[in-house]
Amino acid sequence: MNFVLISPQFPKTYWKFSQALKQNGFTVLGIGDSPYNQLSDEVKTNLTEYYFCPGMTDYRELFRAMAFFSYKYGKIDWVESNNEFWLQMDASLRTDFNITTGIQAAEIRKYKSKAEMKKYYQLAKVPTARFQLIEDFPIAKEFVATVGYPVFIKPDVGVGAVSSFKIENETQLQNFFKIKNDSQYIIEEFIDGAIVSFDGIADSHSNVVFCSTHEFPVPNSDVVNNLEDDFYFTLPIVPPDLEAVGRATIKAFQVQKRFFHLEFFRLNKDHEHLGLKGTICALEANMRPAGGYTPEMINASRGTSCYRIWADVMAFDENRQLIPNQRFFCAEAARRDKYTYLRTHEEIIAKYKDSLVMADRYPPVINVGMGDQFYIVKLENHLQVEEFRNFVLAKK
Repeated sequence: MNFVLISPQFPKTYWKFSQALKQNGFTVLGIGDSPYNQLSDEVKTNLTEYYFCPGMTDYRELFRAMAFFSYKYGKIDWVESNNEFWLQMDASLRTDFNITTGIQAAEIRKYKSKAEMKKYYQLAKVPTARFQLIEDFPIAKEFVATVGYPVFIKPDVGVGAVSSFKIENETQLQNFFKIKNDSQYIIEEFIDGAIVSFDGIADSHSNVVFCSTHEFPVPNSDVVNNLEDDFYFTLPIVPPDLEAVGRATIKAFQVQKRFFHLEFFRLNKDHEHLGLKGTICALEANMRPAGGYTPEMINASRGTSCYRIWADVMAFDENRQLIPNQRFFCAEAARRDKYTYLRTHEEIIAKYKDSLVMADRYPPVINVGMGDQFYIVKLENHLQVEEFRNFVLAKK
């Protein structure tokens, strides 16, 4: 079958999707905005053909690229990017080229709109924060009168935590409307909770065939708005209550043959509407792998390849990879060039050389939301995770 990958070169580890599909017998075609001579050898080797499309944000250009592949190779069976930025265009391409193996243009809203997502969390019986779509200050103020400060405002459709704000008083609320752009925004009651995720891959019947979980001690909105250091980690085992809630959510969304990254709050204190301390409520859903190099963290934690598992689901609708019983924590810490840190890069590499998974620079397109220089290590326990965080991120 013919499988088109959108932007197969980004991030740089995503060539492993091409490799896994090729190993399962697909003809793998790529459309990207990097010139061919700038592609890594791994990307080139695992694609049958690559179409350079410098104007990918123009849907007409993407359509021409797909039309070329369709003319040359026949019916296109799959198109996927596994990247939040392209999900809308992925869906439009499937609809326009009658590719029925994925989300269609008419369905994509439930995976992009934060207000729409709440319907499916509620269908799964997962508590959700009270919310209101807002156009102006009076509507927002009326909502605050019901839930009280603080509140959280973010785009109804957005990537990461861009243009997301915690609002603690009326002055801040007024200031938000002075800078607000024309996008549709959503206002929610603020939830005091730790952010956790349920990550994995679903088959064609919305069954979870593989799953993992992460904890995010630093909210991404703080990383973006305050330029804080990024830090999060993969847990070796998914807590049973989180897995139960996650599986129910995947069924409610009817997720079929794709990656998912569901975000939840674990409450830090009792909440009148959401539940008792320690219980789980919804944050938002992302129907693609977690950002950055999180798939590499999952692989290190579980001793397997989520790229291969995904490709097995694409080809056979099941996982055919061995998943060892031995499991690890895997932690990421990212530093910013603007700060001065206690330890040097060389000291970090020397200390963690035996457990290092990756040490590299985030590309400019995502470094605002994740940091500049990052380190990923595989560790045995939570104490080591905290020691790693303190060692890498301690400032002078």
